[in-house]
Amino acid sequence: MIHGKYEGFPISNSLNLVDKVEIEIISYFIEHGYKIGDSIPNEIQLASELGVARSVLREALSPLKMIGLVEGRTRRGMYLREPSFFKGFQLSVNPHFMSESSLINLLELRIALEIGISSTIFERITPTDIRQLEEIVKLSSVFENNSYSPISEYSFHSKLYQITNNNFIVDFQQIMHPIMDFVKDKFKDCIEPINIRLKSQGKLVTHADLLALIKKRDLEAYKRGIEMHFEAYRMFMKAHNNKNKEEL
Repeated sequence: MIHGKYEGFPISNSLNLVDKVEIEIISYFIEHGYKIGDSIPNEIQLASELGVARSVLREALSPLKMIGLVEGRTRRGMYLREPSFFKGFQLSVNPHFMSESSLINLLELRIALEIGISSTIFERITPTDIRQLEEIVKLSSVFENNSYSPISEYSFHSKLYQITNNNFIVDFQQIMHPIMDFVKDKFKDCIEPINIRLKSQGKLVTHADLLALIKKRDLEAYKRGIEMHFEAYRMFMKAHNNKNKEEL
């Protein structure tokens, strides 16, 4: 039985017992002032403190161990560690098991983030970074209508993320890359005609164009350029959202 004496996290009545105990465990750690690296009570003690069966506690601890918050050490008990920020996210975002709306929402998140890091890129980029981007662009395999081979696409954009020197941003890019490949392939018949139309209008912005703007140190032009680089996706998302509204 959960006593509910540890506050800090709202516990919904819709949650099952194991989920509630998981929240109680985290609240317990906070309430008792445990820090990263501290030894924590063993399963028997925790189960007694929270008033639940040990089997339930063990099941509730499982996701905390999975993300790295709780670590069990042989003959040394359990300890708190800094959790892996994206571990649980990485395991749950397999594109094969996601709806079209969820995939498009992730695409929108990725684009918003890449546009949002523009200023950070310009603040932190080094001459070495520029030389590496030049080499990536030089070796890029570009198909028609601003379409790149997967390795070329990944190399260029992951380098932009690395320039921020922000591990969370870099980790996010690594998780998102296979999802974006899946999205591009799944919606190819919708996105490709938009790219063809943009090309005929002279509105395609390539990796080489973006690099040129970086080398000119023209931040505002780069922001406009990176937005246009993703314009086909933005137009596709707008059309998709409008279609969904009409169907409601």
